Amino acid sequence: MKHIIKNAGLAIVMAVSASACTESWVDTKPNGSPTTAFFWKSDEDLNKAVAAMYAPMGYENTWGRNLFWMQNASDDIVTGRVRAESDNIKNFNITGREGSISNCWNDVYWMLNKANQVIQGISTATGVSDAVKNRALGEAYFIRGFAHFWLAYSWGHKDLGVPFDGPENAEFGKRIPPQLPSVTDNYAQIISDLQKAADLLPLFQTYGAGDQGRAHKAAAWGYMVKTYAYWAQYDASKWTLIPELADKIKNEGARALITGKGSPAANYQAVFTIENNWTSEYIWSVNSGVQGGSIFPGVALENKGWGIFNGWGYFQPTEELYEEYEAKDPRREVTILKFGDKFTYFGKERSYFSTNSLSGFQIRKYMEPYSYGTNENAGSNTMINQSGDGPSTRLNLPLMRYAEILLFKAEALIKQGKNAEAAAPLNEIRARVGLAPIATPTLADLKHERRVELACEWTDRLADLKRWGDYDKINMPLHGRIHDNKTDPASPYKIQVIWPARNFDPGKHMAWPMNPDEISRSNGAYKQTPGW
Repeated sequence: MKHIIKNAGLAIVMAVSASACTESWVDTKPNGSPTTAFFWKSDEDLNKAVAAMYAPMGYENTWGRNLFWMQNASDDIVTGRVRAESDNIKNFNITGREGSISNCWNDVYWMLNKANQVIQGISTATGVSDAVKNRALGEAYFIRGFAHFWLAYSWGHKDLGVPFDGPENAEFGKRIPPQLPSVTDNYAQIISDLQKAADLLPLFQTYGAGDQGRAHKAAAWGYMVKTYAYWAQYDASKWTLIPELADKIKNEGARALITGKGSPAANYQAVFTIENNWTSEYIWSVNSGVQGGSIFPGVALENKGWGIFNGWGYFQPTEELYEEYEAKDPRREVTILKFGDKFTYFGKERSYFSTNSLSGFQIRKYMEPYSYGTNENAGSNTMINQSGDGPSTRLNLPLMRYAEILLFKAEALIKQGKNAEAAAPLNEIRARVGLAPIATPTLADLKHERRVELACEWTDRLADLKRWGDYDKINMPLHGRIHDNKTDPASPYKIQVIWPARNFDPGKHMAWPMNPDEISRSNGAYKQTPGW
């Protein structure tokens, strides 16, 4: 596990787009590998080290695609194109050696390690201003907590956590990071780091354009909320900590839903536009640009893009998700394309059809970057990377937005028996899209609202089903619309099973398996995820 514990050097890998974050704090070109002995000597050195922490945000192995294979194992999405390794992940038929899982582990731990190096380096840095030190330390604690959160909830189990170590520990660098006894121990460390980050970081609204994309207070509070919600499946007292944090995000963090854009559909669609990358609903995203950032919009685009641009054709919505929406809910059409739906593609209106979709649907949420250009000429579109092999866009990929905070607040109140109080945050979301309020929402109402508001986002429907104990929804067969003529938008269809019933075993599948090679490299110090 050398990527976790290596401290001899600091590789400055800059992979975040300069078009989305100006070069004042991120450089897209590598700067060599200076040793730590001579590195911590100036504000510039520290700024480079901080920028390196963010690099994995845009990797294909992380928030570009591969972390989503594990979320793909829910009832909302099917793999789409045949890809044996990804199909096996969805079917829980894996060992942990699969690159689509093990590479995620490696790159997210790399990110955590870079944060550790910044925390360690700041302690002996010279020639660095206090202001730069404090912000850098806040960013490092946030990145460490953020990376640790993804590792913990994905691979951590209530009976065995994931490895963690930090320079605060006297044995740091002299041992392999110890595997914590429980995922709840991981969560406690994550909360500690995020609280330190929140204490040190500025509010997002104080950042100029050149600093947008950096960690900030509301992002730290937001991931504290989510960590407490995941922790609450083992300790219900954690629900009591969420409402106050949610209110801080609203009042001090100045986060709010985007509204006033016109129709209810326009209100919701506005969230997923380049223009609104940094507006009030933003809490944390993959900072994207033409030459960097998340490739997820292109990954979810129709395979080969109707011969115009190279979409990859993965992650297709199911009939079950489509039918979850209320009949007049405009979020359905913003989220999902079905045969015959109109959309603008490189400047020209089309009617959707697909020769490749397994389900007859496509994710629509991230299609705005492909609307630009003229006469279906992909080369005329300045909002996308012209390489279909790395289809990043200028649209930031949202990982957490304020709507999710409102939903966690509502869930926390319901879990405490305060259903009437939960109506306000839940109905704020419903009001934006023109739906009638619910006077006293139940947990079933919350589950529905969370599903349709956050559908096809990186909020992890599978993790929700696991923490709610809704294993039947994971196991049931999934359906799609099989059209008679896949090139005709008006073609009739039959609803058919496109993914057979699975066998989710809560005794085994509550967490993903660690790569057995990591266990071997630890000389047996690490134990496999229980059940695997």
